Amino acid sequence: MWRGIAIFLIGGVMGTGFGVALGFFAFPYVFPPPEAAETLRADEQTKIVAKGNFIHANPSDPIHFGKGGVTVYENTVFLEKDFEVGPGPKFHVYLVPKAKIRDSSDVHGTMFVDLGRLRAFKGSQKYAIPAGLDLTKFSSVVIWCEEFSVLISPADLAS
Repeated sequence: MWRGIAIFLIGGVMGTGFGVALGFFAFPYVFPPPEAAETLRADEQTKIVAKGNFIHANPSDPIHFGKGGVTVYENTVFLEKDFEVGPGPKFHVYLVPKAKIRDSSDVHGTMFVDLGRLRAFKGSQKYAIPAGLDLTKFSSVVIWCEEFSVLISPADLAS
């Protein structure tokens, strides 16, 4: 009898753990946040420093993808209205000095500037650039998953 109770309890704990883990991964797909639609004020539309497009860095990975444009102004990084990434936990927007980032290992050990947590998986968004940052030293904007240290989508910048 005790053996049956132990098996029942262990199964309940394991089932609950599996259900919670599955919920963490399924939640962004089932209940995606609304599409962002931020715009730039006239004073934020200063000189354009660089532009780029997010790419699907690893086509064999159907979960980690990105697309759409990004514009870097003197004090703002603006993700264009066509921006989209696959949903996931704790995505951040990074400015990275390295060019041609195509793998997570390209970001590990590299100095970067974290502009903040991604507010939506789709649509236009703006992120303030810290004052005094020399933007000529940054060649990429990256969407990064801090939860799992995974590259989601890079954008190579060109002047």
